[in-house]
Amino acid sequence: MTLDKTSAPMNFVEIISILINNSSVDLNSFFQQTDEVRRTCVGEEIHLRGLIEFSNICRRNCLYCGIRASNSSIQRYRLTEEEIIAAAEKAVEFRYGSVVLQTGEDSGIEADWLGKIVKKIKKMGLAVTLSLGERDDQDYQLWRKAGADRYLLRFETSNRQLFNVIHPPLSNRKPVDRIEILQKLRSLGYEIGSGVMIGIPGQTYEDLARDIDIFRTLSLDMIGCGPYLPHPQTPLGNPETHKNIDLPDIDPKDQVPATAEMAFKVIALARIVCPKANIPCTTAVATIDAQEGRKLGLMRGANVVMPNLTPVKYRKMYEIYPNKSATYLSVEQTHDAVMQTLREIGRIPGTGRGDSVAYLEREQC
Repeated sequence: MTLDKTSAPMNFVEIISILINNSSVDLNSFFQQTDEVRRTCVGEEIHLRGLIEFSNICRRNCLYCGIRASNSSIQRYRLTEEEIIAAAEKAVEFRYGSVVLQTGEDSGIEADWLGKIVKKIKKMGLAVTLSLGERDDQDYQLWRKAGADRYLLRFETSNRQLFNVIHPPLSNRKPVDRIEILQKLRSLGYEIGSGVMIGIPGQTYEDLARDIDIFRTLSLDMIGCGPYLPHPQTPLGNPETHKNIDLPDIDPKDQVPATAEMAFKVIALARIVCPKANIPCTTAVATIDAQEGRKLGLMRGANVVMPNLTPVKYRKMYEIYPNKSATYLSVEQTHDAVMQTLREIGRIPGTGRGDSVAYLEREQC
């Protein structure tokens, strides 16, 4: 399989063949080609996004997530405005172009309060990405008016049956369509980001191939994907409760494995279907392959890293999955580790806001 700028878009069958890795696929050659697509379409810069996980409070009970509302074993927190601003100041000090403000689905975060914080961060010269889950339309509008540039909302899986099982709706609400929310966010002027979990129980290769095809359909500006990592305090991560979950009945040979190699394949395929998007090598990839994960992801299509700027005393509490990479490193040590990785692979830190090429081209039209 040869990729170039003039070739026809990769079709569904070809995507599945890469995921399954049948004998006709030379993965090393494929990764080299996807890295060349990355180089041609978005360049050599690695954009650095300072991640600020400012609340682990969540009203949802997703079956895979360690900060789910029913998990009483973790201590809850919400950063103050002063703590958020101090973390953003570190991003300025390290010359990052943007920050990502991320939380659980915390209904206690008032839209006006966060809007004022967004305005203050924007005055510091940083772009702002928000990732707060499903919110009311007026909140999205308020934050966009305040200056928020991007919104990240992962649809997790395109298999609706699987999504409804692992991501149950709130008791007083109907299930939502996250694809529709993403389209609405784009209409408001946000750069939109999404992604999926790789290897969630019940996910088939065809499911994952459809996910990747949706990246293309949505023409995503940001794509974040990582392997499923079980958390013992969740229904999916506990063997006793896992067996009672009504997951889709699939043949075991069709189950996508939650491995580093599968994550690299998805990063590479995302680069092919959305060549001008910003694609991070996620923390989950760096966690599952602590030695080489980040480096290999950046050599197989990714062009973004999100160093964690959350104060160390809170990081352990933001435990979506256990043993997260860099949980106990200071923000300075985290930054230094990222810069060392860039030096090892001969890449350079990005300058400026780091908007996606796809977004900039749309804005010029």
